[in-house]
Amino acid sequence: MKISLAQLETKIWEIRRYIILMTTAAGSGHPGGSLSAADIVTTLYFRVLNIDPKRPDDPERDRFVLSKGHAAPLLYAVLAERGFFPVQELMTLRKLGSRLQGHPDMRKLPGVEMSTGSLGQGLSAANGMALAAKLDGKQYRVYVLLGDGETQEGQIWEAAMAAAHYKLDNVTAFLDYNGLQIDGPVDEVMSLGRVADKWRSFGWHVIEINGHDVNAILGAVEEAHQVKDKPTMVIARTVKGKGVSFMENQVDWHGTAPKGEKATQALIELKAPR
Repeated sequence: MKISLAQLETKIWEIRRYIILMTTAAGSGHPGGSLSAADIVTTLYFRVLNIDPKRPDDPERDRFVLSKGHAAPLLYAVLAERGFFPVQELMTLRKLGSRLQGHPDMRKLPGVEMSTGSLGQGLSAANGMALAAKLDGKQYRVYVLLGDGETQEGQIWEAAMAAAHYKLDNVTAFLDYNGLQIDGPVDEVMSLGRVADKWRSFGWHVIEINGHDVNAILGAVEEAHQVKDKPTMVIARTVKGKGVSFMENQVDWHGTAPKGEKATQALIELKAPR
């Protein structure tokens, strides 16, 4: 399924509205980092990934791993819109008995490739899927979304070394580089420094883009497909809380759900593509 670029732009804003609606209904959740990565994840699911919602366990399918599992509202909204489960179920986010837990659970919901939430583990899991494809002679590709705060963890860099060592050119990682984590600015908590140079030094092909530019996202994916014997890291510069004026670049909205007038204002601002 590949929708047009115009349809994709509209879809991205619909996904952002769902993120606000879901977290407001739940009274909790993580809107800031869900909004920042909406362009990337929606583009992957509606223009890139080889998947079939009717066959979520198809062994030939592409895989997507949401390493920053707290952005579950984004993943759930995209999976529902893509047809993996009813859209009406989105409003059960974080409710007792819901399949839509605070972090994704692969045992409960079709389309979830990896249970994530303990940060730093998603790239390792993606590597395992990609290595399995190599060993089994399969052509599927693996995509993973990392948070910038998450990449302060040592396991990420162990996984980075492993992916390069095994020449996993079927791995494409996106870094949602919005500059903020739960404790404050990334540069103040633990700076990533010259992050592009770091990934290159670990043996990765590196692409730097505006993470809110659909054409740049698609171009990065196409470039990654041409790379041989190296995994690809796409460093996507994004805005935390993208699309909602009072949330943008505000760390307080990392894990706080809007309510009342704030929720209404957010939905008004996200009414249509801009």
